[in-house]
Amino acid sequence: MHDDEVRLSAPAVRRLVATQFPEWTGLPIRRIRSSGTVNAIFRIGDDLAARFPLRPRDPESVRQTLEIEAEASAEFARHSPIAGPTPVAIGEPGEGYPLPWSIQSWLPGTVAEEGADAGSTSLALDLATLIAALRRADTAGRSFQRGWRGGDLRSHDAWVQQCFQKSAELLDVPRLAALWSYFLELPRT
Repeated sequence: MHDDEVRLSAPAVRRLVATQFPEWTGLPIRRIRSSGTVNAIFRIGDDLAARFPLRPRDPESVRQTLEIEAEASAEFARHSPIAGPTPVAIGEPGEGYPLPWSIQSWLPGTVAEEGADAGSTSLALDLATLIAALRRADTAGRSFQRGWRGGDLRSHDAWVQQCFQKSAELLDVPRLAALWSYFLELPRT
């Protein structure tokens, strides 16, 4: 946890849920330990998960981000042959927690971790099926414009080059660098 992160406890989440979504009062609430996320994730019963942003930001911009994510998750569910979490609700700040937060469906399973399924044919086939389905989805002319993921690959080149330098002993950097160069040259369409 970073010093500037918002802190949140299971009792505070319990109170937020009880106050804002009384229909889920009494369901067990437990924190899910995870890495690689800027959210605290809590299970609500067996079927729901609450995501609480941890980085302090303007509440209105957080709400807009959560609404965009909910819309994207719903669209993903319409196009994906693989189940994904679906949006359920957006909560309000309260109980000492300063930001909007979201609730979505919980999918049972295991987290794909580095090396865990490296040789899994079924995982590779699932990923290929997902990518093929998403490539067929109509984007309706939209493009990704946010700065931290996606967008124009060229804007990420300095960071990728830095990653290549730091990964020389871990990865086949010459092969990855060649692929990266190829992707940079692809037409934006």
